[in-house]
Amino acid sequence: MAEFWQFLERSAEETTDPAHRLDWLAYRLSRVSLEHIADFQLHLEAARRPIDTYAMWGAANQIMDGLCSGDAFWYFQPWLIGQGQRWWHHAAQNPDNLADLPAVRALAGSSPREWANAEWPHWEELAYVAPRAHDHITGREDSLEEALDGRGHRTYSDPEPTDQPWDSDSLAQIEQRLPRLARLFPRQQHVKP
Repeated sequence: MAEFWQFLERSAEETTDPAHRLDWLAYRLSRVSLEHIADFQLHLEAARRPIDTYAMWGAANQIMDGLCSGDAFWYFQPWLIGQGQRWWHHAAQNPDNLADLPAVRALAGSSPREWANAEWPHWEELAYVAPRAHDHITGREDSLEEALDGRGHRTYSDPEPTDQPWDSDSLAQIEQRLPRLARLFPRQQHVKP
């Protein structure tokens, strides 16, 4: 797992552009063994588990002005992982800690309608970099999925929060659970009292 984080963080040192990071990751993954490619995917999925919660979903929803669907939350998770182990861990401890992330703070004060595509807190493509590298090397589609099945791994493709749901559209609950994010990303006109 430590190597996974080093590898991912190294891509951010090479470039901050999400598309270029993917190219860098894909190139490097295509140079390692199939087993290491599978390990990358397993580590990525393992990093999702601690942040696949209703608490984190509510925080992402607050940042996105109530526009965080199931798909948007699924794409938010690799984005948060892509911020690096330090920020991922900080947010996993308490979703309101997202207020400390420089990439989140940069979005404060503007509407999601004003965000450039590269600014959006989503990075869906990170979930596909290992499968693409694996397919490229083997010359077969879905080869990584078959390899992970062979290891007894169940791949999931939608959020499966592990905590208790809450009403992330309730102003009172938002202010109680996410006070710092509520200040950074106020949504009074969009939420229930």
